[in-house]
Amino acid sequence: MTKEHLRLLDANLNRLREGIRVVEDIYRYIFNDKQISKELKALRHKSKIDIYEKLLDSRDIQNDVSKDSTQSELQRENLDSVLIANYKRAQESARVLEEFGKLIDPKTSGVFKSIRYELYHLEKSILNFQKKETN
Repeated sequence: MTKEHLRLLDANLNRLREGIRVVEDIYRYIFNDKQISKELKALRHKSKIDIYEKLLDSRDIQNDVSKDSTQSELQRENLDSVLIANYKRAQESARVLEEFGKLIDPKTSGVFKSIRYELYHLEKSILNFQKKETN
């Protein structure tokens, strides 16, 4: 793997775990939902590649050409918009990790594919449940 590949993996692992953590904390501290918090925490802990030092060495924040936020990233309308943005962030990162995981081995790719599909499932079941509660 090149340093650029490792840099991409590092950024997407961080993005995946950060997105999951935001959603996890909403269900932990705002909704007091132990079960969903537990599921999200398990996904977050499953989100790893065991080459931490190589990933850290590849990190180059100073030269990130897209580190500035877009206008849409600077605003959120409500709690649902925070949840949706972070589900999407995590799902997109899981997809990148799934694809680049194929360069490591099929098992790594499969781990991130399963994380992505679990995030799709949680997003649908949780947000559908909230809609039913408000109706």
